[in-house]
Amino acid sequence: MNKEEFINKVGDLGINLTDTQLNQLNEYCRYLLEYNTHTNLTAIKEEKQVYLKHFYDSLTFIKAIDPTKYETLLDIGTGAGFPGMVLKIVFPNLEVTLLDSNNKKINFLKELTMKLGLTKVNFFHGRAEDFCKKNREKFDLVTARAVSNMTVLTELCLPLVRVDGYFIAMKGSNIDEIIESKVAITKLGGNLENIIDFTLPQEESRRNIAKIKKEKLTPKEYPRRYEKIVKSPLK
Repeated sequence: MNKEEFINKVGDLGINLTDTQLNQLNEYCRYLLEYNTHTNLTAIKEEKQVYLKHFYDSLTFIKAIDPTKYETLLDIGTGAGFPGMVLKIVFPNLEVTLLDSNNKKINFLKELTMKLGLTKVNFFHGRAEDFCKKNREKFDLVTARAVSNMTVLTELCLPLVRVDGYFIAMKGSNIDEIIESKVAITKLGGNLENIIDFTLPQEESRRNIAKIKKEKLTPKEYPRRYEKIVKSPLK
């Protein structure tokens, strides 16, 4: 996906990018590919693939919810900033927190934030269950993109969502995985409102986005330690 195709396709999503935002995304792509030559951030090494599989894919978030109506967003397992950093650029109203257990990726994001002149971007190097100890039920929106099994991911993410906020899980083709997580979603105070099923342009790979509303407080015993979550997922 070249830049012109990217602009057209995000336009189809209802997003009209400013010149400033396009310049920031261009610098993001350039710096990502440069940084990736010495530090492993992504398996993608071509500009066209960055625009399709990272930038456009991140912005499909808007298929589930309108970020302009919210103030705070947490991206768990953000990696090199997808979708959180892309959403920050395109929806500057958001105060975005980027969480990842890989400190090299957090350092890249800190440097990128300075390069792009962004404000209201926070960083956390560590695990979601540790972050939750001081940030429980704090965020309007929590998201994660292709991070883990959906049942495991739900226990890591949903406790961080405020009541009436949303957990937006950006997943691949396995819709059954989302359906199987409904017990965990309910137990943790959520309601699966919708599953958005679509294909990525050009390569036609399938995507599913789960839109989960936080309807009541998560029981205080969750999230458990990661080892326990994986060993005994909520079913």
